[in-house]
Amino acid sequence: MSDDIMKFDEDDAVNFIRETLPESVSDKYSDDEILYVIDTIWDWYEKNGYLSLDTEVTDDGLLDEEQLVAYVRKEIRNDKEIMMDPDDVGLIVKGELQYEESIDNSF
Repeated sequence: MSDDIMKFDEDDAVNFIRETLPESVSDKYSDDEILYVIDTIWDWYEKNGYLSLDTEVTDDGLLDEEQLVAYVRKEIRNDKEIMMDPDDVGLIVKGELQYEESIDNSF
């Protein structure tokens, strides 16, 4: 995962995610709102040891996507400044995970 951090580009991630979303969903949210979701995903990674240098996460099965989406939805509910449809949050998270996979596969 540490190599992915070096390849990860927030602008590319936002553009990639927008391409995965239906236009009606993409048009509802600013880049900053999508970045908020990305940041929340990485917070979850950190809390769950995915960014630890001494932890080797190599099996995609170890990432619980449902748990990740639930965490992001909860954080957004708790943040009084951002309003997002919970279904849209799931789509954005899936788009971000697809972006990570695309940069992992490109090297």
